[in-house]
Amino acid sequence: MVGLIDCDNFFCSCERVFRPDLADKAIVVLSNNDGCVVARSKEVKAMGIPDCLPYYQLVRQYPDSGIVAFSSNYTLYGDMSFRVMTVLRSEVPEVHQYSIDEAFLDLSGMENVNLKKWGEALCRKVFQYTGMPVSLGIAPTKTLAKIASRFAKKYPGYNKCCFIETEEQRVKALSLIPAKGVWGIGRRIARTLDGHGIITAYDYAQKSKSWIRNRFHVTGERTWHELNGFSVIDIRNID
Repeated sequence: MVGLIDCDNFFCSCERVFRPDLADKAIVVLSNNDGCVVARSKEVKAMGIPDCLPYYQLVRQYPDSGIVAFSSNYTLYGDMSFRVMTVLRSEVPEVHQYSIDEAFLDLSGMENVNLKKWGEALCRKVFQYTGMPVSLGIAPTKTLAKIASRFAKKYPGYNKCCFIETEEQRVKALSLIPAKGVWGIGRRIARTLDGHGIITAYDYAQKSKSWIRNRFHVTGERTWHELNGFSVIDIRNID
């Protein structure tokens, strides 16, 4: 099994660590020179405010929204990322950082552990030690773990950890995820999906391997394998 841990609204959450009074307030983080919005809290997303909106338009269009804006502080964000990864490495032998706010966790050797409860406890520990809310997806492959982390982040009922363990869970998860939103399906592949009636990730996974390879080559076939539960992406060589 592999885990994918993702910091929730990372830049905004970093700012909230030192401004706990803004825990439930709408906040945004701006690009260099405060040009446009590069990060939004869930409250801002709920308002329908798009990413990359120029800041002057935000002020003009939402004058009474109460949104608090922060200038980017990449030194802070790097430090908070380091703190999160340090906690993860204290719990998991192999942690492979994928981005400033994401990391894959190699969970091999933990077959006798209740991974759902363990994952929930890990998320609590990260929050306790760093103040950063995180979500964790656990699954047999990296691509499925990415999907699971999205569910863990979106639905409170998962208690911050979604574990795709059974075939039934895999099929249900893929049926709810748009194919275009799957990790590994780039714009070139996405442009052709609708024309072939491939709407969900499950539609994609149900196609034959030869059909996928003929149209989307090695990259598309690799994603197909991962969606069908066969791990083909080396966790140590992810870019």
